[in-house]
Amino acid sequence: MLSLLWLLVVGLVAGLLARALVPGKDSMSLLATLVLGVSGSLVGGLLLGLLTGGLRDRGFGPAGLIGSVTGAVLVLLAHNRWTARRQALPGGRR
Repeated sequence: MLSLLWLLVVGLVAGLLARALVPGKDSMSLLATLVLGVSGSLVGGLLLGLLTGGLRDRGFGPAGLIGSVTGAVLVLLAHNRWTARRQALPGGRR
């Protein structure tokens, strides 16, 4: 239970830091920022595991704060690119 709470806290901090680091306006709710941070933590954990060979030893897991922020920045950039592409298409209304 405590590890889930810690994942949520680190995810929220990582999401807030990623939104501060990426230029541009991101109109996200606090819940969307939390989801961004948690998914960034998972992406960061996957990338760090691939770089260090840790996926063979302990499997897929969340990253630390630096890896979480890095992953959240990557997820936010992908999200911004995806939504910009959808809006650029003809009739790209939501």
